[in-house]
Amino acid sequence: EVVIGLEVHAQVTSKSKLFSGASTEFGGEPNSHVSLVDAAMPGMLPVINEECVRQAVTTGLGLNAQINLRSVFDRKNYFYPDSPQGYQISQYKSPIVGEGEVVLELDGGRTATIGIERLHLEQDAGKLLHDQSPTMSYVDLNRCGVALMEIVSRPDIRDAEQAKAYVTKLRSILRYLGTCDGDMEKGSLRADVNVSVRKPGGPLGTRCEIKNMNSITFIGQAIEYEARRQIEIIEDGGAIDQETRLFDPNKGETRSMRSKEEAHDYRYFPDPDLLPLEFTQSYVDDLKAQLPELPDQKKARFIEGFGLSPYDASVLVAERESADFYETVLGGLADKARDGKLAANWVINELFGRLNKEGRDISA
Repeated sequence: EVVIGLEVHAQVTSKSKLFSGASTEFGGEPNSHVSLVDAAMPGMLPVINEECVRQAVTTGLGLNAQINLRSVFDRKNYFYPDSPQGYQISQYKSPIVGEGEVVLELDGGRTATIGIERLHLEQDAGKLLHDQSPTMSYVDLNRCGVALMEIVSRPDIRDAEQAKAYVTKLRSILRYLGTCDGDMEKGSLRADVNVSVRKPGGPLGTRCEIKNMNSITFIGQAIEYEARRQIEIIEDGGAIDQETRLFDPNKGETRSMRSKEEAHDYRYFPDPDLLPLEFTQSYVDDLKAQLPELPDQKKARFIEGFGLSPYDASVLVAERESADFYETVLGGLADKARDGKLAANWVINELFGRLNKEGRDISA
């Protein structure tokens, strides 16, 4: 049996970084969106960005998760050239959001509930560019300090299809909430995939982590390959080494990158420059009252109110823009509402078919 857990890194929708006022805009000239804080100049102190906190709490509420009114920022120590501080400010023992869940709809009307273990805020690292020079690597710190929400699932996922459905559903929820644009090409949403195998019902096996996946299709391919690789090793009498691996999409295989670090290797300790993050229950309640209608709620309303099949409703609510467009079509006549099923057929078959053919999306 394959056991899968995902750590999804979602970039928070915010104009400035988690602890500095530098811009988070994508595609600037290298090192043009870097403040003295991001570059870790001596004496520079981080200041928390309230908007990022608000977005993290909103995301937690959208995942039916426990919101922790007190959380602590920690230093996670490691030395890497794209992280000038020599540590990452993250959250370890006391994250901002605790346990939640995501309900998946699978083929054949089946559902699966995937537990969320936690969501915490942390800063992104910069980017190393290895293809600019034959003898040197270049460092671009534009991403350094950008706010990420790390959403950690429980090891509840059992195959590649469920993993793909989970990332798709999570991305849809984040887009509905407006807390992350979910643009995987730009790196706004990335996943680290933990894969292990075991005899059904047995103790958990040794896991390997496949880093920085930014495509739902590749996540599926990487899981399929990695599960087969581990099963072959065990059936040949070998043992799995706990390690971090990379996925090569051209060859369709994973390969070893480094042995896996454990939490104690990072020497976490509370960040002395940041006070614990504390807010009131009324702050959380206000954010809860402002939550938009989420995909599952919208789907139920479309089925009950407009007589749609579960499949048609799922297609329409997958993207917020599609659902909004459908409702605009429905309300398009002043004297009487249009037929829900007829409108759905037109939007899904005629309009989406035509958009697909022309390589455009609903926002066009």
